[in-house]
Amino acid sequence: MAVRKLFESVLERFEGVSQFMELNSRTYEIMKYPKDELIINFPVRMDDGTHKMFKGYRIQHNNILGPYKGGMRFSDNVNLDETKGLAMLMSLKCSLVKLPFGGAKGGVKYNPVNYSEDENRRIARRFTMALGKNIGPSYDIPAPDMGTNAQTMDWMMDTYHNMSNRADESKGVVTGKSIACGGSLGRASATGFGAIYCLKEWCKHNHTPMEDRTYSVQGFGNVGSHAAKKMKEFGSKLIAVNDHTATLIDKNGIDVEKLAAYVAENRGIKGYQPADECEGDENFFKTEVDFMILAAMENRVTEDNADFIKTKIIVEGANGPITPEGEKVLTKNGVEIIPDILANAGGVIVSYFEWVQNRNSEYWEEDVVDEKLQTKTISAYKIVEKLAQDKD
Repeated sequence: MAVRKLFESVLERFEGVSQFMELNSRTYEIMKYPKDELIINFPVRMDDGTHKMFKGYRIQHNNILGPYKGGMRFSDNVNLDETKGLAMLMSLKCSLVKLPFGGAKGGVKYNPVNYSEDENRRIARRFTMALGKNIGPSYDIPAPDMGTNAQTMDWMMDTYHNMSNRADESKGVVTGKSIACGGSLGRASATGFGAIYCLKEWCKHNHTPMEDRTYSVQGFGNVGSHAAKKMKEFGSKLIAVNDHTATLIDKNGIDVEKLAAYVAENRGIKGYQPADECEGDENFFKTEVDFMILAAMENRVTEDNADFIKTKIIVEGANGPITPEGEKVLTKNGVEIIPDILANAGGVIVSYFEWVQNRNSEYWEEDVVDEKLQTKTISAYKIVEKLAQDKD
């Protein structure tokens, strides 16, 4: 089967929803396309003194609700189609959770694991310089994503500050920064926690306790590991994990904290003991669980593997992890789905809180951030839940 393109999948869903809601043709046409597509080739000096060219992207989809907002992804897989699809999802996500942001996405096509810290620093700074006035705290606000982290955002913020010389506003040019550089408490865990707050609401509505229930997680990076930590807090048992390195299965339960520490050190779940290790994804999808959390990448559940899945509910912690064809199979099989623009909105919600704190020179305690995250997530969930009921 041909690999599904993310932008194509997003457009297909958007077209179906637009017809269903009788969206006017003008708005439909505007929303179908990004406002700006930036492709930047820029040179960076390597540690050995040679120079290498890198390709960077920033797609600014729509800013009718406010400044563009979206992550920066550093990965070999970054491409124009993927970035356009992710940017459009950001526009829809910010609208759904009622944030004063539009949607954007960007990244650099390279794998940071293969480069030294100094090289990664120069790549991040040089890309920021190349973007120039195309980002800004009132125009376009990047955040971390796959392959980037708080350190990357600190480098980008510092570079922007040196370019603009505006100390009063430069902190707000990016979110997801380190705490020392103006980041928000609770930002790192926000996407994973937000996904589980949605699941908790689903469980309440469906009279399903979370205690002593089984679940599986695909992708055990920042989102998947924090989602698992929150699931442990609610009393659920992790019995299957899958990532790009392996599949782990243990019906007796996998220790979430130990696995997270192992992944942080080894960059993957392969080799973790004492769980049974399998190659490929099939055994993961065939493991029956009460809840499944998809926190890896897009297009992971397709028409080829959706029939394997035996679960009550899938939480889309990643962006576009289920193809439209895969979704049809799941729906036919009675599997419910909490969609990505709701389930993984926690990151952009707390990014908004960070942006507000920076602009107002405030610092909120972590429990305050988490309480506000829950309030905003549950509010959006109830909107979606009511619409699902009203429109069947």
